[in-house]
Amino acid sequence: MPPNEHERPLLTDDEEEETAYDSSEKIVILGIDDSSGNLDEIAPPFSWKKLWMFTGPGFLMSIAFLDPGNLEGDLQAGAIAGYSLLWLLFWATGMGLLVQLLAARLGVATGRHLAELCRDEYPSWARIVLWVMAELALIGADIQEVIGSAIAIKILSNGVVPLWAGVVITALDCFIFLFLENYGVRKLEAVFAVLIATMALSFAWMFGDTKPSGKELLLGILIPKLSSKTIQQAVGVVGCIIMPHNVFLHSALVQSRHIDRSKKGRVQEALNYYSIESTIALVVSFIINLFLTTVFAKGFYGTELADKIGLVNAGQYLQEKYGGGFFPILYIWGIGLLAAGQSSTITGTYAGQFIMGGFLNLRLKKWLRALITRSFAIVPTMIVALVFDTNEDSLDNLNEWLNVLQSIQIPFALIPLLCLVSKERIMGTFKIGPFLQDFVRSGFQQGWFVLVMVSWLVAALVIVINGYLLVDFFSKEAKSIAFTTVVSIFTSAYVAFIVYLVSQGFAFSNWNGQPKQAPGIE
Repeated sequence: MPPNEHERPLLTDDEEEETAYDSSEKIVILGIDDSSGNLDEIAPPFSWKKLWMFTGPGFLMSIAFLDPGNLEGDLQAGAIAGYSLLWLLFWATGMGLLVQLLAARLGVATGRHLAELCRDEYPSWARIVLWVMAELALIGADIQEVIGSAIAIKILSNGVVPLWAGVVITALDCFIFLFLENYGVRKLEAVFAVLIATMALSFAWMFGDTKPSGKELLLGILIPKLSSKTIQQAVGVVGCIIMPHNVFLHSALVQSRHIDRSKKGRVQEALNYYSIESTIALVVSFIINLFLTTVFAKGFYGTELADKIGLVNAGQYLQEKYGGGFFPILYIWGIGLLAAGQSSTITGTYAGQFIMGGFLNLRLKKWLRALITRSFAIVPTMIVALVFDTNEDSLDNLNEWLNVLQSIQIPFALIPLLCLVSKERIMGTFKIGPFLQDFVRSGFQQGWFVLVMVSWLVAALVIVINGYLLVDFFSKEAKSIAFTTVVSIFTSAYVAFIVYLVSQGFAFSNWNGQPKQAPGIE
């Protein structure tokens, strides 16, 4: 176990702040190009060995782009829209990358993650609301992930293991996570690399078996197409890419490496390597999503089954369409889905620990934090499994509600991130300012000025798209005056809180106090 872990009390006093990683857990990167240049100002030259040592957090982050909820969005987009939304998948992944780069920048430059900064920068009532919203988003995602794993276990066991038993098996992965974490961060990252490779091989095998059209694939990526019949799938593709809990997660994961924040060059170096690593990770996730979308586009686009396909029955439909072969495609699908579900539930446990610890400043033993975080999702998931085990339509309807739940939470991660990363009081010289004076800075800073403007546009686009999804969803569900009244009251409070968060962004920029530790400033 990590040093002193067995000596830590269940809850320490409030004077000791929660941190993403203890100093003993961080990976120290020394002995490579240490003597090159003035590290107070300039990052050392590029090193492949250092890139390898920084590789890990981006791939853990990328798993949220491959969770069962995203896989279901992929297969439905392929079955209903064919190849026509591949261009949107590409650009949506690019938007997700931009948001994750900003989350990494916040974590590296400040040495603190998003939940911790929200705890300090917002008043108590707003902090509690943000925490509750983050937990709700995490619970919604976790239910989908655990159910996805349970479906995979049911497939691979030929139906012997019911859905509720699959949920129990999946719930135990938090203890596997704790076991692996005791052996160090790199061991844990290696396990996730194996799970991502498993997904890639499984869905590449399916791609090879079904042989989608290469010409249609390229045209789908290069030529934007959108029709009234595919608008819902388009909204789903964009809405699934940015996961609220993943923004909190990535800002914490990047702190697993020891970075000398007293030297601006070292901070810039870390940002450079994390940017490269995150880009590679999301390119891999895009290819995996592309495999799955095109498989279902080839097999079911334009058929009567297109509107009926979901996670529960996708494997069976594939088996009926493509038969056995050397290794039945049903089991290949099950293996890929299991890898996606298991990896995303473990990262969900990880994210839950950072969110709870950061917002509430609770220093708990790891097993207790994991148990509490897991219980938040497992209890409602078990209820779902018992109620909907034999009813595919109800399970799909529940999945729609869970997507709505997560869509509602997106502004409460994006807006604080964009506000905080733009403030010099918090970010020091690594701030990304939205004001005109940033144009007089270096070309690199001007580039980041453009990126933050694009980020605000992306945030606005995602919020509008998900607003459309919510209006469309609730307009179908509104069947009584009471329901409509409740939704109207909720919507008013929701919009008011978003306006408050944006206004706080301006308050941050006008406050002349000093940060606890101004990053990048001696």
